Amino acid sequence: MNNRKVTTVIDSEKCSGCGLCINVCPSETLSLKNGIAIVTGDTSLSCGHCMAVCPEGAVMVGGIDDNSTQFETFSLNKRWLGFDKFPTSDLARLIASRRSCRNFSKKPVELQKLKDLIKLSTFAPSGTNSQKWTFTCLTSRDQVLQLVQLIGNFFKKLNKKSESKFLRTVLKLLGNSKLESYFNEYYESVKEAIKDMEDNGIDRLFHGATACILVGSSPGASCPKEDAILAAGNILLAAHTMGLGSCMIGFAHEAMKNDSSIAKKINIPDYEKIHAVIALGYPNEMYLSITGRKKPVTRFI
Repeated sequence: MNNRKVTTVIDSEKCSGCGLCINVCPSETLSLKNGIAIVTGDTSLSCGHCMAVCPEGAVMVGGIDDNSTQFETFSLNKRWLGFDKFPTSDLARLIASRRSCRNFSKKPVELQKLKDLIKLSTFAPSGTNSQKWTFTCLTSRDQVLQLVQLIGNFFKKLNKKSESKFLRTVLKLLGNSKLESYFNEYYESVKEAIKDMEDNGIDRLFHGATACILVGSSPGASCPKEDAILAAGNILLAAHTMGLGSCMIGFAHEAMKNDSSIAKKINIPDYEKIHAVIALGYPNEMYLSITGRKKPVTRFI
């Protein structure tokens, strides 16, 4: 259940009665009375719109963490960046320059950068502003390797299971063709990756990453998976600006989705669900230009 407790406070001596806070409030928490904004609603999203719009600094929302805009590796200009005030070309260059990194150096990622990445991720939108996301951060290569081992064990079992043609056929006849599809598309490459790791110590899952952020959700969010993916997108872009490479590890997410014991073994509570696994580290690769993407299916209605 989301906490919708009202923590908004209006300083009546500062309030000019402009009504801007009322116009932007999505919860009808505020009203004008005798030319002054007052709290009249019994619920609040704690979104901070009222704080951000007030020209007099008369509004405070106690539910907002003051430290959420304090960063360890850079200083944030707290003036709101207005619509069309940032060059689209610069944003496009950043978005197009971010690439999935599959060659990491052995240099560890500083804890301060990981903390700042998580803070930046929480400025993503979330359904009904629930902000029920969770972040589990593996801060060393050894910890990442422990997760690699757990994920590898899952896929070893899945590969063995998929080797049974009889089982694949029966499941397919019953309308479940997932195991057949996995066998046809991934069995051989997963088998080779497991062999590389066991025989040669080659990490083809996390590619030598020295850190990892697992983005999850706790109960109560209206759209937890979407919230987590949006937060993960912030991490990917911000990591690039910090000199870090990143890569979403779909195989790790798939394993954790199907085997709850993996999360438990890295101390993630049973009630949390993991929606994105992001490998992080200093890249051992460099590019010279931006390239394009496949043409998407697009409709204008």
